[in-house]
Amino acid sequence: MKTIIHQWSCTVCMAGILGMASCTNGFEEMNRNPNAGEETNEIYYLTKVIIQTACDYQHEAYMGIPGVAGRYITGLRNADDELLNWGPAGWDSHYLRLSVNKTLHDLAEKNGREQYMALSSILEVFNFALVTELWGDIPYSEALRSKSDRIIYPKYDRQEEIYPDLIRKLKEANAVLQNTSSSIDAAADVLYGGNREQWRKFANSLRLRLLLRASEKWPDAYSEMQEMVNSPVQYPLFSGNDDDAEIPYTVTHKFPGGPTGGGGMLTDEYAEFIKRRPGKEIIDFFVERQDPRLPVLFDPVAQPSGYTVDPNEYVGVPISLLSPYDYNGGGDHISTLRTAWFYQDTHPQIRASLITYAEVCFILAEAVQKDRVSVNGETAESLYRKGITASLNYWGIDSPEVISAYLSQAGVAYDGTLKQLLRQKWAALFLKGCEGWFDSRRTGDATGLHDDLRSTENGGNAAQAFLPSRYIYPDGERAQNREQYEKAIALFGDDHINTKMWLVK
Repeated sequence: MKTIIHQWSCTVCMAGILGMASCTNGFEEMNRNPNAGEETNEIYYLTKVIIQTACDYQHEAYMGIPGVAGRYITGLRNADDELLNWGPAGWDSHYLRLSVNKTLHDLAEKNGREQYMALSSILEVFNFALVTELWGDIPYSEALRSKSDRIIYPKYDRQEEIYPDLIRKLKEANAVLQNTSSSIDAAADVLYGGNREQWRKFANSLRLRLLLRASEKWPDAYSEMQEMVNSPVQYPLFSGNDDDAEIPYTVTHKFPGGPTGGGGMLTDEYAEFIKRRPGKEIIDFFVERQDPRLPVLFDPVAQPSGYTVDPNEYVGVPISLLSPYDYNGGGDHISTLRTAWFYQDTHPQIRASLITYAEVCFILAEAVQKDRVSVNGETAESLYRKGITASLNYWGIDSPEVISAYLSQAGVAYDGTLKQLLRQKWAALFLKGCEGWFDSRRTGDATGLHDDLRSTENGGNAAQAFLPSRYIYPDGERAQNREQYEKAIALFGDDHINTKMWLVK
């Protein structure tokens, strides 16, 4: 968070430039780059922020704590995350993205381009929402102001004040994009190719996510959701998988290694891809339901004989083993993510996602099931079925017969319970950022992910029996921003992984 600003004095200028009558006389002209443009174009920052945001978010879903906390991925090496021994977590990469995005916003404002200011606001909300959802109270109103206002020790804002402001910004961004006639550069917009309507759907669908997350704490949440679904022209939402906010891993806009840390000729079989395996929970979920996504997302075990615990064709790894690399007889007896898709550089089926249509269906299904929102022409069951179908379609499963059979089978056919709905949502959120963890944290036992993590079935060696609630603040905050850090925890509570933030108190 601390930015060091270098300022050269006139004394240094004199010492460096002999015979100069004044350290400023002619200095600007002498240092003008004749090849530089007179004006920086914000569209280049737009491209950068989109790519960094989407790819970093997706990357963490596989390589970082979110994949573990969502019970999707288990690391075979360096398993402190899996054992829930979480130490301080750095947020520099998050604030770096936000800093680049602020440059985008400031340039767009300077150049009078309201359409790019709106896009920047949407991306700002996505990134700030993620930071506050991971840590709780965070630098917000004074963040990113070291250059403009010389604030290098920003205060921490309360989450209950941040969240309504983020929701407000999404509403305003949607209105700007609805009313402007200014175009968006299609080449720079690697998310939606310059389509303003798609950006509006993204803003409103993201707003739905935040409203549901705050629904038990913020009294206006459900009424705002109802206002949105009542006015689809004013507040368009995702209506199909083509609306998903995601970018492909292409050569031009590639995040090195894709979501799984490598693939194709970029790495070998001992790199990060092979060190991370699907968790037992997600494999068992699919196996129990004969889910058609199972063979699409995962490879069967390489060696069917010689197992020690699990004889199944597909095997996931429990979360809290001391030696997960030895589970079931070793790596050949554990499934991997599907090599043909995930272990490549640019497979078209693998994309960096921010939010999907399937998630929107499940958000609305939950709100309708709780009888807090009504959606014209829809029921909780129809939205539940649409969410599952969207997830199946997303992974290339589009046979009407296969989909119908899956939706009709025992355990999948809608039974009206919140747990069933949230379990299917959890499956649809596989490798979709932090959403699986955040949903389980919000709903507790309803997702089925809060059983005893120290049980024998789960490996027996977790540092605690339940999933943590948050990240610990970065070490640098204690050292460099200590006064504001101490003020923050005096209000927030102990800087501990189990301290509950406003959203989940």
